[in-house]
Amino acid sequence: MARLAQIIKNNKKPKFAVRHKNRCENCGRSKAFIGKFKLCRICFRTLSLKGMIPGVTKSSW
Repeated sequence: MARLAQIIKNNKKPKFAVRHKNRCENCGRSKAFIGKFKLCRICFRTLSLKGMIPGVTKSSW
């Protein structure tokens, strides 16, 4: 985990372009990434429930 954080902090390019992986800007998670917001689903949910992401509201039907 420490190595991953170090790579993210340095913003190093991978050796091969194919290995590029989208990561959450908040926590660094690579899975369940929402590209429009550049966040993972967990961070997106917590920030949207707090009202930190403009234009996002909780839906109910």
